[in-house]
Amino acid sequence: MKRIEIKGIDIYPFKSSEELIGFVEEHRGILVAINAEKILNATEQTRGIINRNIGYCDGVGAVMALKKKGCKEVVKIPGCELWLKIIEAWYEKGKSFYLVGAQPEVIELTVEKLHEEYSGINIVGYRDGYIRSEIEKKALLDDIAEKKPDVVFVAMGSPKQELLMEEMQQAHSAVYQGLGGSFDVFVGNVE
Repeated sequence: MKRIEIKGIDIYPFKSSEELIGFVEEHRGILVAINAEKILNATEQTRGIINRNIGYCDGVGAVMALKKKGCKEVVKIPGCELWLKIIEAWYEKGKSFYLVGAQPEVIELTVEKLHEEYSGINIVGYRDGYIRSEIEKKALLDDIAEKKPDVVFVAMGSPKQELLMEEMQQAHSAVYQGLGGSFDVFVGNVE
């Protein structure tokens, strides 16, 4: 699939969340949600992160920009819904998941709720998003390298989560998705 460049940012013009999920099943990598704000406020660092990874439309502005470039069938794929679609598509296939982010009580509730809603889900590890030292970060990277999850969800906000996911990807090749505040939404803390 060919990426389309908008203001120095390369974006994949996925036609559905199913197409995106099929693509990342074949091409492991880091999913980066793109909206108008990320396009307009991109720095050299954030452009680099997006262009090294799999940028997808998570906002109407990104969709409109791609449609102007001729991608008539591109759709908005909300990241706060995509991660659950990935779980739905893969958990019964035996894929394994690792979750990082949010406050300790939120990540605990998230894991509990996932076990309730997806019977038999294989969550091989999780931790909150408060990594306070290089020692804690190394422990996380080592844990991911050891447990080798198929999918890692990181809910810490941009660009912090993308930078961490790039380090994780070096420790272990998997599908990674940045989720911002999605765990808080999932457990009902915020709308």
